[in-house]
Amino acid sequence: VAKEKYNLEVELIPFNDYVVPNEALTNGDIDANAFQHIPYLTEQSKQRGYNLVPVGNTFVYPIVAYSKKIKNISELKEGNTIVIPNDPTNGGRSLLLLQKSGLLKLKDGVGLLPKVTDITENPKQLKIMEIEGAQIPRVLEDRDVVVGIINNNFAAQAGLDQEKQGILVEDKDSPYVNVVVARQDNKNSQKVKNFVKAYESPEVEKKAKEIFKGGAVKGWD
Repeated sequence: VAKEKYNLEVELIPFNDYVVPNEALTNGDIDANAFQHIPYLTEQSKQRGYNLVPVGNTFVYPIVAYSKKIKNISELKEGNTIVIPNDPTNGGRSLLLLQKSGLLKLKDGVGLLPKVTDITENPKQLKIMEIEGAQIPRVLEDRDVVVGIINNNFAAQAGLDQEKQGILVEDKDSPYVNVVVARQDNKNSQKVKNFVKAYESPEVEKKAKEIFKGGAVKGWD
């Protein structure tokens, strides 16, 4: 789309770490990134002093609980282990998902960024383990891990199908729409504007549906 409509050459660079794309953008190694939602960008900018801004929307990728041991979340037994991402926002999303399912209760007023220490009730004494998001699909095979809560991009890379294998799915109207992010010094460049136009297109929406098997919901009008 970018090439055909805007004569824009786009090089896609995959990252396996949530921190590196914003570092690369800040350092000028890339012109934009498209992997994060605003709560994550806000948290990282506060922690690391980034001067980055959202310039367009991409998709909502609902976070999903997967298991190789059980078929329904109600089958969890006392003391079972649940693995969640160790970054603040996606870990928080996971805890909010577990609270919504009735498995635990969080402190009032935690907003979108609860931590494991904010758990006030855990009737089944579930063990919540935090690890790097990209590693969670692999540990689903571990004997002690019953459930892993996984971001859609890592789930797709691991060949997991949300509709067939997900046992708990975040609402698709969640506040975690992913965004295209640029620097303050290039946010108004024609190149970045054309990239956003190309991304927010029916062609990209159709391709995302194929790749993510219905697990990507467009975030633009």
